[in-house]
Amino acid sequence: MAELHTTDSILDVDKLKVNFYTYEGVVRAIEEISFSLANGDTLGIVGETGCGKSVTVLSILNLILPPGRIENGTITYQQGGYSVNLVEQSDEFMRTIRGNEISMIFQEAGNTLNPVLSINRQVSESFLLHRQEELCTLVLENIEKNLQKKRGPGLLLRYQKAKYRGKLQKACRNNLQYGRYGRRLKRQATELSIKLLESLGIPNPSSFIHRYPHELSGGMQQRVVISMALACNPSILIADEPTSNLDVTIQAQILALIEELKIKYRSSILFITHDLGVVSEIANRVIVLYAGTLVEFARVRELFKNPLHPYTRALLRSVPTPGKSGRLERIRGNVPNLVNPPSGCRFHPRCPEVMKICTQHKPALYVKKGWDGEEHMVSCFLYRD
Repeated sequence: MAELHTTDSILDVDKLKVNFYTYEGVVRAIEEISFSLANGDTLGIVGETGCGKSVTVLSILNLILPPGRIENGTITYQQGGYSVNLVEQSDEFMRTIRGNEISMIFQEAGNTLNPVLSINRQVSESFLLHRQEELCTLVLENIEKNLQKKRGPGLLLRYQKAKYRGKLQKACRNNLQYGRYGRRLKRQATELSIKLLESLGIPNPSSFIHRYPHELSGGMQQRVVISMALACNPSILIADEPTSNLDVTIQAQILALIEELKIKYRSSILFITHDLGVVSEIANRVIVLYAGTLVEFARVRELFKNPLHPYTRALLRSVPTPGKSGRLERIRGNVPNLVNPPSGCRFHPRCPEVMKICTQHKPALYVKKGWDGEEHMVSCFLYRD
């Protein structure tokens, strides 16, 4: 059996199983998926619509809502010297993780942004919710500078600092409704938001921040969503098809921006897409999902150079290639109904290389050596020892 986890991983998903209980029956959406995300790595998750990509990342954030349920498995987050299984945590604890240590860029920027709130309100919210101590410190520094201008050199006394900090913290606890201290915190959050938008290449951010989502292009909306995800310098950034519905030029800009921000903020990235071309541009490693199961796991260059699973090979053959004429190949058959999935390997009804064992037993993940000497894992009986 393949070992999917590494010593330097920041996230380990082990035998994750998710079901949805519907009137038609139990939808077996995720069937014992295991993978790891290394520190500073970009892991692509590829597959057709309905293969379980979004359900997998929503499980990481513990956002599977009824009728869905995580039936089995662990999701271990390791950072800053501590390790925690996110599946077992309360919603209160997860609120300290979501948007703070693990952030998500959603697929439809237009649907993510609130149409009646300004960009300032929406970006500042991340700072006001998750970086309150930092905001209090910055406001205290501003108060100290102002007092120095009025009274001359000299620092605030310790008891004065404690008094001001207490009032600022009270403003945070009371949803910023505590007079001028709440207003100071909001102004400080706005300043941080302007700096963040400027770092994302948005021109004239001081004016831009007062606009509303409907006044922005799709590319600008996506940059705002990215800024909201990055406001707290998260350790893990989950990008759920962030370039879909954008034209090719804007798509390239967003991909370049995400890669630049990954280096700047030292984040690890989970990048979800159905576009193999996008994966080749941004990911270091990639997992291929089919009907809620993991079928292949390898480095990107290895996967494109030497795809092993029949499903992965079929996906690559169906991608348009410059200079190649003729009709694109298609994968025969249809995606299975996960209320009643096929026995054995879920791909066997569509597989051109199906064997009798495929119809009866689920294959394990077998480890092969890639052309570069790295491990290449595949769930297919063609590669059993």
